[in-house]
Amino acid sequence: MNCIFCKIVNGDIPSKRVYENDKVIVINDIHPACKVHLLIISKDHIESANHLTEDNADIVKDMFMAAKEAAKLSGVSESGYRLINNCGSDGGQTINHLHIHLLGGEKLGERLL
Repeated sequence: MNCIFCKIVNGDIPSKRVYENDKVIVINDIHPACKVHLLIISKDHIESANHLTEDNADIVKDMFMAAKEAAKLSGVSESGYRLINNCGSDGGQTINHLHIHLLGGEKLGERLL
């Protein structure tokens, strides 16, 4: 498989992990959109939200719980943060592996665009 996130999860590409458990890793985005920009990545390769099933949908809970912990560790849980999941090319998804962006550390506007 030629998935960059799978390579990061497997340790083939080094990364500084902000948080990790048995289902999820959290790393810094290499192209941050704001002061705090983390990626919450499923350890299992699931292409996108469109590929969630009854059998794998519990990963969403695991990813949100990891986001909560990563927000605490990054110092943005009290001030607030935004979670974004892009799905498909028109939705802005550039890596076909389920992940959530955590953005914070500064005032974010109400508009997404």
